[in-house]
Amino acid sequence: MNTPANPIDAPAAPVSRWRRLARRFDAVFWITVAIPTLLAGVYYGVVTSDVYVSESRFVVRSPQRPAQTGLGALLSGTVFQRSQDDTYSVHDYIRSRDALGELDTKLGVRAAYSAPSIDPVNRFPGLGAWDDSFEALHRHYLKHVEIQYDTVSSISVLRVRAYTAEQAQKMNAQLLEMGERLVNTMNIRSRQDLIQVAEQEVAAAEARAKAAAAALSGFRTDRSVFDPDRQSALQLEAVTKLRQDLIAAEAQLEQLRRVSPSNPQIPGLQASIEGLRKTIADESARVVSRSGFSAKSPAFDRLALEKTFADRQLAGALAALDTARNEAARKQLYLERLVQPHLPDHHVEPRRVRAVFTVFVLGLVVWGIVALVLASVREHTE
Repeated sequence: MNTPANPIDAPAAPVSRWRRLARRFDAVFWITVAIPTLLAGVYYGVVTSDVYVSESRFVVRSPQRPAQTGLGALLSGTVFQRSQDDTYSVHDYIRSRDALGELDTKLGVRAAYSAPSIDPVNRFPGLGAWDDSFEALHRHYLKHVEIQYDTVSSISVLRVRAYTAEQAQKMNAQLLEMGERLVNTMNIRSRQDLIQVAEQEVAAAEARAKAAAAALSGFRTDRSVFDPDRQSALQLEAVTKLRQDLIAAEAQLEQLRRVSPSNPQIPGLQASIEGLRKTIADESARVVSRSGFSAKSPAFDRLALEKTFADRQLAGALAALDTARNEAARKQLYLERLVQPHLPDHHVEPRRVRAVFTVFVLGLVVWGIVALVLASVREHTE
């Protein structure tokens, strides 16, 4: 005969299941929260290296002189304006491979980031140690150099991270010096480009002016003429005087013939009148004939006009050259250091307590998600 089961022992199976479930939750808690937090505490408390941050501030400006005259110009003076595009050029150069190459040559960046005193995680090239190329070094370098730009004030903040305070300060100061050199190089190139174009215009204008002067001088030499218009005017004045003398001589001859037809002066006056008429005809021909001054005047005027235009072009080119030089001097860029690279007296990274607390919070979130998933699976299986 079978003995009935003890009613007190009936709930034993459900209790054991809940115990197994609790043990599972405890295991998940250790895996997702306790162990990661413990490892983070050991890493950030003992293993990780101290990071020193050197900070500097600078601004790239260009002095612009306002186009004013009189009292307004005296009161305004020189105004410094922002140069945003050139600021971005400096930022890009600081983060470039060229800047890293020069830093490595002068300060030994590769050796500084590969020092044995640095923890294996942050040390270059890292735990894998399989890629120590320059490209890998550049990626590592970008993680340690940061530039922030305020578009309102145009102030750039340069932060350099290193594992010694002296190294961080030296790298920051060297990067600023390289940025200043880049600005100076851009100034020289801009000045050369601006003035070179103006000098080329002056050279072309000088060549044109010389050619026009030579053509005009050759015309005067070949045609034996200095200024056809002036010479024609002088010639016409002489003809006019001769005509006046001719009129006077003819009047005198007419009077002698009327008073004394047999006067012996009459033949002389007639000869003098004929000579005046011949001279007047010759002088008039020198002005209006094909080989006279009137025929030479159009060619001379064309050459003179070409010389006038060439001289004006040369004067304008010289004025433009002076303006270009003033403009080149006015558009000089300046990298002004607002805050010099400081020598940090204490490390600011890593923030150990916050890092460990972050790992703990994230572990709790993961543990809660996994616990909900396990509980859901348990309900479905029952």
